[in-house]
Amino acid sequence: MELNVLNKKGEDTGRKVTLNDAVFGIEPNDHAIYLDVKQHMANKRQGTHKSKERSEVTGSTRKLIRQKSTGGARRGDIKSPVMVGGGRVFGPRPRDYSFKLNKKVKALARKSALSYKAKENAITIVEDFNMDAPKTKDFIAFVKDLKLDGKKILMVLPANNKFVYLSARNLKSTDIVTVSELNTYKVLDAGNLLLTESSIAIIEENLKS
Repeated sequence: MELNVLNKKGEDTGRKVTLNDAVFGIEPNDHAIYLDVKQHMANKRQGTHKSKERSEVTGSTRKLIRQKSTGGARRGDIKSPVMVGGGRVFGPRPRDYSFKLNKKVKALARKSALSYKAKENAITIVEDFNMDAPKTKDFIAFVKDLKLDGKKILMVLPANNKFVYLSARNLKSTDIVTVSELNTYKVLDAGNLLLTESSIAIIEENLKS
């Protein structure tokens, strides 16, 4: 698949980039995508939920009513789960939700997500550029020149670029990541993938096997 390379003003540079079919042109594997996204969401969970059981609730252990001859159910102490304010039965406890996923499955999921974007013609290639200062106004103009305004954008850079990041961090519809931070969830969540020439080479190098 060949795509035109655009400059910072959204103009065609006359160069083309050929996307590697082994990365951007495979038959997507939905189950691998599901597992990778599931792991991503699970790893973000804090797992700090906690409720008190009857042994942890403050209250008297005095028996509330006599065992027999009341015509009602037996009652223990006021910390019983059946009482208002009592402990909870089998409540949540702190736990770690993260789980292991094989590298090959994660790579397959990433390639599947990129292939979906390629099929949807939702990939834009720009030449490598830098910003002299963090200016959100200039970044908005850059997005408009690329005719991507109004779309949810994921811009992938080859390395950290402080000025580009600071220029875009206040924009709700724009997310800036480096190639090392790229994941399946973010690729699928974006309406359009904005790649620089250098980032394409690194992505293909990391996922070619």
